[in-house]
Amino acid sequence: MTRSLPFVQPLAHGIHAIDTGFHRENFDAAYLMIEEGHAAFIDTGTNYSVPRLLEALQAAGLAREAVDYVIPTHVHLDHAGGAGLLMKELPRATLVVHPLGARHLIDPRFLVRSATGVYGADEMARSYGAIVGVDAERVQRSFDGMVLQLGGRPLTLLDTPGHARHHHCIWDERSRGFFTGDTFGLSYREFDNANGPWLMPTTTPVQFEPDALRASVRRMLGYEPESLYLTHYGRVGDVARLGTLFLEQLDEMVALALSLSATLSGTPERHAALMRGFEAIHLRSLRAHGCTFTGERVHELLALDLELNAQGIEVWLKRRTTR
Repeated sequence: MTRSLPFVQPLAHGIHAIDTGFHRENFDAAYLMIEEGHAAFIDTGTNYSVPRLLEALQAAGLAREAVDYVIPTHVHLDHAGGAGLLMKELPRATLVVHPLGARHLIDPRFLVRSATGVYGADEMARSYGAIVGVDAERVQRSFDGMVLQLGGRPLTLLDTPGHARHHHCIWDERSRGFFTGDTFGLSYREFDNANGPWLMPTTTPVQFEPDALRASVRRMLGYEPESLYLTHYGRVGDVARLGTLFLEQLDEMVALALSLSATLSGTPERHAALMRGFEAIHLRSLRAHGCTFTGERVHELLALDLELNAQGIEVWLKRRTTR
């Protein structure tokens, strides 16, 4: 970058992590990739993140016309809520989105209704603002194995269901890294220690499917990536270890959910039991990782994720009983 910004972390290979400012510091990232004077944004954050993304582009010495692609990994609002507003500022950019998510970014009314059902109207207004649609002629639907060229640099898009059916991940051969959205979970920097980063699954509403998620993660591990570029949060290495950590916790979470499905089906007690059980799973994993935080500090950092993960698992359990 031609000048530094406090919310932008330059990484190797022309990749810059931008803290979108959503929720708290080091919680939600978008990525700016630059190659031979061409640029792409991967994930966008919310409407309130757009000024930061544009400032990062300017700080890199690039005009808005240099952006070829905006690529949300999926259409959840912490990843794509700012896509429409951002596209209005980037005259040459194409929005590349999973085919199951495209209609929701062209006409976001259903997406807004769905998110409002999860977060409530007040939180929607406070955290996300008024969601703007993208002109249909500027939208390109991805497909599994699709290759985009960014200044001659190939970016391969893989269909990666499990967290959501409208999720793709981006493989960058140059950095041997995946831009993972939420498919490969989340890893907050507060949990880093001498043993490296720690990671956990995210099963937020409403399309969690554990079998598909396992398959997506195992497929990504088959590329032997050196890096994961997580939306929550930032670049991590040591991918093989993190993959094992992810799958172990996922299996424990699913087993707990299934054990509770029969005894507490459809009751408020089940939701509370899921949250307590997930917290215990993650706390055991953190203790094995060498984390010395108090239980209260762990709860503080994971409270939002515990709530959303329990909601997502409950939706999955209800789907299983109505098939």
